[in-house]
Amino acid sequence: MPGCRLRLRPATAKPQAMNVRELLAWGRLRLQGQPAGPLEAEILCSKILQADRAWLYANPGHPLEPSQENAYRELVERRVHGQPIAYLTGEREFWSLPLKVSPDVLIPRPETELLVEVVLARIPQNAAWRIADLGTGSGAIALALATERPNCEIHATEYSKAALHLAKQNAKAIAPGRVRFHRGSWLKPLEGKFDVLVSNPPYIASGDSHLQKGDCRFEPTLALTPGRDALAAIRHLTDDSRNYLTAGGLLAFEHGYDQGEAVRQLMIDLGYRDVLTQKDLEKRDRVTLGMYG
Repeated sequence: MPGCRLRLRPATAKPQAMNVRELLAWGRLRLQGQPAGPLEAEILCSKILQADRAWLYANPGHPLEPSQENAYRELVERRVHGQPIAYLTGEREFWSLPLKVSPDVLIPRPETELLVEVVLARIPQNAAWRIADLGTGSGAIALALATERPNCEIHATEYSKAALHLAKQNAKAIAPGRVRFHRGSWLKPLEGKFDVLVSNPPYIASGDSHLQKGDCRFEPTLALTPGRDALAAIRHLTDDSRNYLTAGGLLAFEHGYDQGEAVRQLMIDLGYRDVLTQKDLEKRDRVTLGMYG
């Protein structure tokens, strides 16, 4: 009809994809309650996009696929609810080594680097000693020692099948063929004598409130607590290690900040000599070591 105009129904607008800048802004806002929220927002975005943080800054307008956006939002929400950033990314650096981690293993911590440092100070650079890491978890200690003392024969034991599998993966990527792995409890799967025995055993009492805080809530219970007696694992290892150490062999532990005196006395009572405790950066007792025979 004259004068009539055909009205076309507007096409449904396609949702505009978010870009890196927008997604990071959302992530930072969502994680603002975390001490390192802004940094963690970038780390998780890097994980999803398989790109480093420098790339994120250089490409703020890069559009994301809906699947990438959804995956990022899921990771951020899991972090909001307390899941450790290391488990969300599947990795944690230790002794400058890029380690794979999972909920099957304890997350390597900076305090444990003191244990490595103290032990290395007692091992000559060109030594060809036999060394064992007891309860290796992700393999962090064993691999740090293997990379620093290439002439030494490094062994590692682990009771958890899943943890041992992960440690072997880390060893294959970082130091192929340098660590000999054994499945079993503490010293039991080992044969022969060792010049150095080192361990970061569980040392938190089962009723301790720290188990319900922070990353501990998500870590494997067996790697954190030996039960009601916080020193049970250390007692066992200090006693049993006497059968595996060479004359003058070294035993070194990481332990709780308030356990130094008890661990020193335990070692002295069992015949260890030159027993001493090293403090961490916060001036707390953290590593005790002694020689036997």
